[in-house]
Amino acid sequence: MIVLDCCAAVAILRNTIEGQALKALMFENEDVITSEFYLVEIRNTFWKFVRAGSLSEEEALKKIEEGISLIDEFVPLKENADEAFAEAVRQNHSVYDMFYLTLVRRSAGTLFSLDKKLVNLCVEMKLDCVEEVTL
Repeated sequence: MIVLDCCAAVAILRNTIEGQALKALMFENEDVITSEFYLVEIRNTFWKFVRAGSLSEEEALKKIEEGISLIDEFVPLKENADEAFAEAVRQNHSVYDMFYLTLVRRSAGTLFSLDKKLVNLCVEMKLDCVEEVTL
């Protein structure tokens, strides 16, 4: 099982070198889960591309839909909100990221992220993650 964060999803959607490498690591029928928070993050990320003039609103909406289609299951925020907060306090890391990290721990999954600080924390906590990807 893969826990996909927004950074990794955006790299996949933009077809970057890192995104291509992450996509190559995904098995065809492997379940991909994420936090419901992803729905906010992906929209905010592509809003920034529209604001910067890199994408039209129509192109951004298409990418958002493609990003949503990468996910098999969205875990409701309330399911791990307290756990994410407690871990954020314990690890001195953002609650946003702890939604993903706690899903990795709960699902015994593998985190796909390009956020180096989050990946390093996963490694420290002995959770599965993709540490570095290149083609």
